[in-house]
Amino acid sequence: MTSRPVVLFVCTHNAGRSLAAKVLLDHYARGRVEVRSAGSEPASQLNPSVVAVLIERGLDPAKEFPKPLTVDRARDSDVIVTMGCGDSCPVFPGKRYLDWDLEDPAGKPVEIVRPIIDQIDGRVRALLADLLAGGS
Repeated sequence: MTSRPVVLFVCTHNAGRSLAAKVLLDHYARGRVEVRSAGSEPASQLNPSVVAVLIERGLDPAKEFPKPLTVDRARDSDVIVTMGCGDSCPVFPGKRYLDWDLEDPAGKPVEIVRPIIDQIDGRVRALLADLLAGGS
């Protein structure tokens, strides 16, 4: 692992779960972790309910947009967290992989998305604590 760990969050559309995880980890890590996100089939826009929940929490996802998963993006990461992208996520030896089984927020209203973001928040905090403790 590099001196500043690199975490890549991957989901299918890079518009909901991986977006939320990236924004949350960026917020909590305060520059101690390089955070990236990508999608195996990126959407054309961010999930509006996820954006609304992040804004409710005082976070600003405005600079984010769905990005494609590339071999380089995955290869340059220390930890790859997958969230429902299945077989379309590449596997590289020597990388730490986590698979977070989370409900897809696509097409769901804010009331349903809030608990999904709460789950992501808890997992992001645990991952950050592990990374800062030297976990790899």
